[in-house]
Amino acid sequence: MNLYVIINIAVMLGLFFWLYRLQQQHVKFTRRVFLALGLGVGFGALLQFGYGSGSEVINQSVEYFNIAGKGYVQLLKMIIVPLVMVSIISAILKLKDGESLGKISGLTIGILLVTVAISAIIGLMVAQLFGLSAEGLVEGTREAERAASLLANQGTAEQLSIARTLVDLIPANPFLDMTGARDTSIISVVIFSTFIGIAGLGVHRKQPELGDKFDSFMQVAYAIVMRIVTLVLRLTPFGVLALMTKVLATSNFADILSLFNFVLASYTALALMFGVHLLFITLAGGNPLQFVKKVWPVLTFAFTSRSSAATIPLTVQTQTRQLGVPDGVANFAASFGATIGQNGCAGIYPAMMVAMIAPTIGIDVMDPMFMATMLATIVVGSFGVAGVGGGATFAALIVLSALDMPVALVGLLISIEPLIDMGRTALNVNGAITSGFITSRLLGETDMDTFNGKQELELDMESVS
Repeated sequence: MNLYVIINIAVMLGLFFWLYRLQQQHVKFTRRVFLALGLGVGFGALLQFGYGSGSEVINQSVEYFNIAGKGYVQLLKMIIVPLVMVSIISAILKLKDGESLGKISGLTIGILLVTVAISAIIGLMVAQLFGLSAEGLVEGTREAERAASLLANQGTAEQLSIARTLVDLIPANPFLDMTGARDTSIISVVIFSTFIGIAGLGVHRKQPELGDKFDSFMQVAYAIVMRIVTLVLRLTPFGVLALMTKVLATSNFADILSLFNFVLASYTALALMFGVHLLFITLAGGNPLQFVKKVWPVLTFAFTSRSSAATIPLTVQTQTRQLGVPDGVANFAASFGATIGQNGCAGIYPAMMVAMIAPTIGIDVMDPMFMATMLATIVVGSFGVAGVGGGATFAALIVLSALDMPVALVGLLISIEPLIDMGRTALNVNGAITSGFITSRLLGETDMDTFNGKQELELDMESVS
């Protein structure tokens, strides 16, 4: 092993030890997460400038950093399916009637789809405002390879029609979906869990004694799963440090600067959509500044991990413990929000791709009929978008293929994909949280005392830190 690689690993271990010492000293969880974020940015930037982009030393060092970074994300993914299942089933059992279930799921999905349509419009307009175009982009070796790969897979994307996407949401083999084998696995697990919960309600009505036993079983299962969640979340500062170090160390700053206009446009669109979320929060009776303060730590994790699915446990806890959203609504919003109506990946990004490509093939993107077609395609295509890094590429392939447009541009933007994907993921998670809060407000079930409370977000860490 190269001496410099050993030094880099030793520095990372030293930073880990410092974070551990802070944990032992009972420094607040939120502060440790933000400190880890800053350390990751600083250490990653030093590696980038010290060794240069694409350095073999960086590549070998990142392989070891991934033990903590990717390992942490995989642990979060490990708990997603059991958490979603016990949360959805327990929430339905508490409802005691199917009418409430229908209202919660209908409102949650409706809000997610409305916001993804708005995000698509914003993405289209911002691309026009910045004058983004597919013409004149420099195609490097790595980008050419990615473009060729996407073109080779375009046939698969074309087979993913809107109708087929909706059919694929239905779980033919729920045990297969519990392994996360498909892009739509999480939403399929939600559907299967909903059936179990509804069946549990039926047993309660016809065989109360058995229903009570099932309730007790689910209470035990929920307690155990939440304990596992807590144990995994204790590792958050270490995971954030490793993940952020990797992002900064492996980013190609020269490529980022050459495509700076697209990066700037993307974050402008993301910021505008964040503003729309806050407007909805305000209209629902919430204080937008209070909302931002409470969700910021969770958005920070989503930003660094680039995984909406991995953030589900944090999304649920933020809604219930900080925003006053009931368990049932919070779990539905977090689970559906990880795969449906993702504002950043399934809304803004595909719309910007369309806006850049359409003029090169003689299509007027401002034509009302074309815009209506694009919006319908994006909204329906947002079902089942993968909640992990790369979901935006999947969404763009579906939309561009459905509109009969070339997909090579998606490959040409590979060099800046990680940088933009971080912001998109944070927006996706914020959209899920927003849908949960608005749904609970419309149903009159939000605990506004909790929402207006000044307690900092600790994600149940105080008792285990």
